[in-house]
Amino acid sequence: MNPVKKLVLALVGIGAMALAACSTGPEQGDPQELTQAGMGIAGYKLGSGDEIKVTVYGEPELSGPFVVDGQGSISMSLIGQVEVVNLSLAEASRLLETKLMDGWLKEPKVSAELVKGRPYYILGEVNRPGEYPFVSGLTVMNAIASAGDFTYRADRGRILIKSADSPNEREVVLTPTTTVRPGDTIRIRERFF
Repeated sequence: MNPVKKLVLALVGIGAMALAACSTGPEQGDPQELTQAGMGIAGYKLGSGDEIKVTVYGEPELSGPFVVDGQGSISMSLIGQVEVVNLSLAEASRLLETKLMDGWLKEPKVSAELVKGRPYYILGEVNRPGEYPFVSGLTVMNAIASAGDFTYRADRGRILIKSADSPNEREVVLTPTTTVRPGDTIRIRERFF
């Protein structure tokens, strides 16, 4: 084999090892949980208390912020109550387009974005456990900083996260890019010596 091919194969091998070392998902759990851990806000399902901004292009009087009520609905002019609970933002946009098209507007274009999500909770080995407001782009490291940092007993390598839409906690390897979703409960365990 010529030396250039050997060099290329060596570099490809090193690149593959580097990619494998950069894995950020949880180390344990079923394949669905592994996928959900990396979803961030894209896979987020709307719930009671979320505030979304709905933009109906060309119709500023129909656009604005809406809060998902206790029944999982928002109330819009013309179409009234629309149930959006357990829908993604893209699904909510399509549903609103369909409702507005039903006798009200011709070919409406609607977008929905999360303005303010449900609060998240951080428990365990942090200095100020409790409820904190969710902001878009929030990472677990930011959440820990907001809670006054780790206590000296904290396990800084693995944490437990329970999503608002799941009854189970999942163990996650803590990295700088581990995301928090609205309604998450983060539990920092005590480390074992």
